[in-house]
Amino acid sequence: MQPRVVTLGLGYIGLPTSALIAANNIAVHGVDISQKVVDTINAGKIHFVEPELDGAVASAVRAGLLRADTRAVEADTYLVVVPTPFKGGSHEPDISYIQAATESILPLLKAGDLYIIESTSPVGTTERMRDFIYAQRPELMGALYIAYCPERVLPGNVMYELVHNDRVIGGVDEEATEKACEFYSQFVKGELHRTNARTAEMCKLTENSSRDVQIAFANELSLICDKAGIDVWELIRLANKHPRVNILQPGSGVGGHCIAVDPYFITAEFPMESQIIGKAREINNYKAFWCAEKVRHAIREFSINHGKAPSVALMGLAFKPNIDDLRESPAVYIAQKVLQAAGEEGYFIVEPNVHEHPYYKLTDANTAVEQADVIAFLVAHNEFKELAIPAGKLVLDFCGVTNK
Repeated sequence: MQPRVVTLGLGYIGLPTSALIAANNIAVHGVDISQKVVDTINAGKIHFVEPELDGAVASAVRAGLLRADTRAVEADTYLVVVPTPFKGGSHEPDISYIQAATESILPLLKAGDLYIIESTSPVGTTERMRDFIYAQRPELMGALYIAYCPERVLPGNVMYELVHNDRVIGGVDEEATEKACEFYSQFVKGELHRTNARTAEMCKLTENSSRDVQIAFANELSLICDKAGIDVWELIRLANKHPRVNILQPGSGVGGHCIAVDPYFITAEFPMESQIIGKAREINNYKAFWCAEKVRHAIREFSINHGKAPSVALMGLAFKPNIDDLRESPAVYIAQKVLQAAGEEGYFIVEPNVHEHPYYKLTDANTAVEQADVIAFLVAHNEFKELAIPAGKLVLDFCGVTNK
């Protein structure tokens, strides 16, 4: 079946998007640089945890509507859904993956094609890719529809939100915006909001920066309350009784490849103008360091009081509850910091959503809680909330697991 859509990138967003499009009887050719990922998908399986995705991929592959490969083919619509990491050790966005994906389809492009970037991008990226394409294929000048449409989904609920969330769509001109809206209207039930490419790019960065600032306020409160001897969970619950107050819950930091990353796309380009955004990043990064120090202090206190080194359970590695995604995870950072200073104490590393880890031996949650002397909850997985914690354990709850 001749594909109508090529998706460049089959990760946490690219694969669910491909499966959703295919579910609407539109043939999709997915591209990924990993042969292992390609083989997994072509076998009707998935390479990460996401509810309902396995069934959607299996059905699409079985129906011949989804095929994966390491190379693109000719189509009518091209979606760029690749990572946008940082350059080296800096927080400067690297759009080389977007450019490489774009370069890979240059020989395939033809007049009338639709090219959309979904990858989180610095402001102006879509226009840069437009200029790059036309510099390489000048005969297509003005003959392509080029737009930006950021994803805005919650890991663990991606398949629902891809359909029902509103989308912000911005083309490099009005014709491109309309063409992109026509495309998304085939499988999105949420409202499609039209704008230009630069505003659409900034909208995604603004959404996640706003969340980061709000989380930073909650995390800063948790630091203050710890020093003041106040239960931060009770404080926030009571403060939120005010009709115009809605404080978020604190945690062990902020992770993932969106909220913990996107604010830097703004601060890198507008450093003097983004003071609050930059400070929020500092606070949320510091919270993970603070948590690691609290664990290490608890270990020292236990050793002094009991005359022996404790066994320690570090509960959770994912960047948020109930998923297997460890990208930019504050829990991973905390585990690393604690283990770097390890002495004679023993450790249980628990992550119920990951079957194995390349560096850590993972332990069952019940076993860890039963055998550990010090229990540090780093992620509020549902499984942890159901645990019966034996009396006499030293519990450090950074994410509200025991807050009934």
